[in-house]
Amino acid sequence: MNKIFYIFLFCCTAALAQVERVEPPFWYAGMHNPELQVMFYGKDIAKYTPTVNNGVVIKNVVKTENPNYVFVTIDTKDIPASDFVFTFKDKNKAAFTQKYTLRQRKEGSALREGFDSSDLIYLIMPDRFANGNPANDNAEGMGDTANRNEPFGRHGGDIQGIINNLDYIEQLGATALWSTPLCEDRHNRGSYHGYAQTDVYKIDPRYGTNEDYLRLSQELKKRDMKLILDYVTNHWGSEHWMYKDLPTYDWVHQFPGYAQSNYRMTTQFDPNASDVDSRYCMDGWFVSDMPDLNQSNPLVLNYLTQNAIWWIEYADLDGFRVDTYSYNDKEGIAKWTKAIMDEYPHFNIVGEVWMHDQAQMAYWQKDSKIAAIQSYNSYLPSVMDFTLHDAFGNVFNEDNAGWDSGMQKVYDNFTNDFLYPDINNILVFAENHDTGRFNEIYKNDFNKYKMAMALLATVRGIPQIYYGTEIGMAGDKGKGDGDIRRDFSGGWQGDKNNAFTQSGRTAEQQKWFEFSSKLFNWRKSKEVIHTGKTTHYLPYNNVYVYFRHNDKETVMVAINNSDKEQAIDTARYRQNIKGYTKGRNVIEGNVTDVTKQITLQSKSVIILELQ
Repeated sequence: MNKIFYIFLFCCTAALAQVERVEPPFWYAGMHNPELQVMFYGKDIAKYTPTVNNGVVIKNVVKTENPNYVFVTIDTKDIPASDFVFTFKDKNKAAFTQKYTLRQRKEGSALREGFDSSDLIYLIMPDRFANGNPANDNAEGMGDTANRNEPFGRHGGDIQGIINNLDYIEQLGATALWSTPLCEDRHNRGSYHGYAQTDVYKIDPRYGTNEDYLRLSQELKKRDMKLILDYVTNHWGSEHWMYKDLPTYDWVHQFPGYAQSNYRMTTQFDPNASDVDSRYCMDGWFVSDMPDLNQSNPLVLNYLTQNAIWWIEYADLDGFRVDTYSYNDKEGIAKWTKAIMDEYPHFNIVGEVWMHDQAQMAYWQKDSKIAAIQSYNSYLPSVMDFTLHDAFGNVFNEDNAGWDSGMQKVYDNFTNDFLYPDINNILVFAENHDTGRFNEIYKNDFNKYKMAMALLATVRGIPQIYYGTEIGMAGDKGKGDGDIRRDFSGGWQGDKNNAFTQSGRTAEQQKWFEFSSKLFNWRKSKEVIHTGKTTHYLPYNNVYVYFRHNDKETVMVAINNSDKEQAIDTARYRQNIKGYTKGRNVIEGNVTDVTKQITLQSKSVIILELQ
């Protein structure tokens, strides 16, 4: 018995010495795709041959030029949630083992519903939102320490701070939360933004733990709200543990070493593009400390796919926002997207395609007829409406509309809706964490804010707002990204006021919040806004009028962007007003006679439910 005990002890000790990481750390039974590729990492682990027990079949073993990695593909079909053991043997039969677990999936997991046009997405930068646990502001081994006086440094916001203020987000009328990345980022400077991740299976300890992130998801579900993870397929951070010991030379794009992207995303579909320009767009690094991942390498692609699915299952996610989507290897990212949508047919993924032409953005949406000319399909359900964002950034300062200025810009944006395969499934926004802040551009002009938010809340697509805008927060991008990512007032002990509560808001903050909350909570139940048709009319005198309508109801929106009072003759809109005599003002509550001329104050908007 003693001899058996010492053999067992040796095996366990060897396992600790040999297997440093297993990824995914566990998996789930009953997946649509039963193949699972488990990555084992440890010193010279490739010297050993893996086997597995409990009837699990190994379909493939891949060993690379780096002896510290072994990729083992198993078939999980018909394998119930259970534990099983991998055994590694060398030619001398010395062995060590590694337990692995298949967990039970949540009931109905495969049919989860993603975010859609009935939602309002609230975007936050967690480091700048609220500090719920000051004890985790700094973490051992993380050089980027908390300092609220450093605009490009960490300020201490965390997952607990988000959880503490979910009631505020719900009161605003938001139904989905998109947080910029929360996974570990070990960089010594600028790690707060999270886009240079160094471990994609681990929440950064300065935000909390994986369990905290799961708790955030659960708290959102209690409120019938959704969680969107910001996923980065294009690059990791240069401090990523795998970059320090690459599984293969071509795990990242090499030139050799670093080369800068030219950022010319048009080369991805330009039929006249040169090979060198296409390569430097797709394979060039976004910045020097973000190694560009090679999705054309099957091991890389499978790693990213499984990681994404693991987070969906583990954290019960409702969607992804994919950073720099159009910089990826276009064939590889299409396979990644399709694999996820095959697992979750009703999930949603929105890609950041930062372009300024509707045809070029529409190219990237699933089933695009434009992309089909090149026999390409991204399988990406949703893209971001950057051309509408462009209009948001200047149109409300254009008092006198010309042929292509003022509200004509907004009208013209919607004339190209025919280019998108699924017009209701595009993300509309006035700003985000990378752009100029709306309230800075318009100098906190409340009337311009009301026009913009009314437009955002009533046009087709999925509206997204950026944290703090609803209380008048501003910030100058010209001063650096830190200024457009200021701390939310009240998120830290000692803040001069707490804008998360009505009693803590200033009168000005309350004015902004009250309007926003009324507008967005009204939108929640309005199917006519979520999926209704749009009919709009050419702007006259910088007045833009459009209708959202379905078989049951009609909503009229009129925006006077001029600096003068304007009267509109409702007879012009008889196509949509026919049969109605009155309209209830959604914000003010009063009733307007829509059979007569309607007078609009300068820089104002009305939203009328026709009756």
